[in-house]
Amino acid sequence: MFEWIVSPEAWIALATLMALEIVLGIDNIIFISILVGRLPDKQRNRARKIGLSLAMGTRLLLLFSLAWIMGLVEPLFNVFDMEVSGRDIILIVGGLFLLAKSTHEIHGSFEVHDVSNKQIAATGFTSVLIQIAVLDIVFSLDSVITAVGLVDHLSIMVIAIVSSVGVMLVAAKPIGDFVDANPTIKMLALAFLILIGFTLIAEGLDVHIPKGYVYFAMAFSFAVEMLNISIRNRKTRTVDTIQLAKKMSEDESA
Repeated sequence: MFEWIVSPEAWIALATLMALEIVLGIDNIIFISILVGRLPDKQRNRARKIGLSLAMGTRLLLLFSLAWIMGLVEPLFNVFDMEVSGRDIILIVGGLFLLAKSTHEIHGSFEVHDVSNKQIAATGFTSVLIQIAVLDIVFSLDSVITAVGLVDHLSIMVIAIVSSVGVMLVAAKPIGDFVDANPTIKMLALAFLILIGFTLIAEGLDVHIPKGYVYFAMAFSFAVEMLNISIRNRKTRTVDTIQLAKKMSEDESA
């Protein structure tokens, strides 16, 4: 089972797969960060950890069901001369759910809710976990199919998936806090989720969109937004400095 340990090629494959799993987990982190942001502060970290644990559990369950995973690519029926498989259905439904959820979150960002933290905690915690679990299935399917296509050893796949989720656990809170602290980043993240939703639907309709294009668009948009944040912060500091200098001048005159 672990005979690959003495193989340099296997270690390269493990490192490559871990990197890919972390990249594929970015959309999952974004989605979880936005969902847990609707919970009270004291429950966010718990929900984040449970959500990522569900993600790892889903990935491992799918990984140990390789026969079922491979069967998902078999056509179930035809629609307008297009073969539809179980994987296609999962991707399309997941994409539609992601579009609906992201649109709802964007709409909610423009509304003012008069709801206490206690009410949110009572009605939202379980709902958030259910939504995370649903999307984990879709994101995990993509992750596991990538793992199966890249390496041959099951133990390498398990190590890569567990390690990548460990990295996600460490990174999720800083990312979530950053998204919460910057409303424009949250809006950009929701736009990313809409993009990912369209990508999932396209994949389900057998329209292959190279992931590199999607991640480049996301990275470019994020870089532009970081520049905007930097400019806004610099302007804020400049205004604060001017106001402070003006106040000191007035105090000296008095």
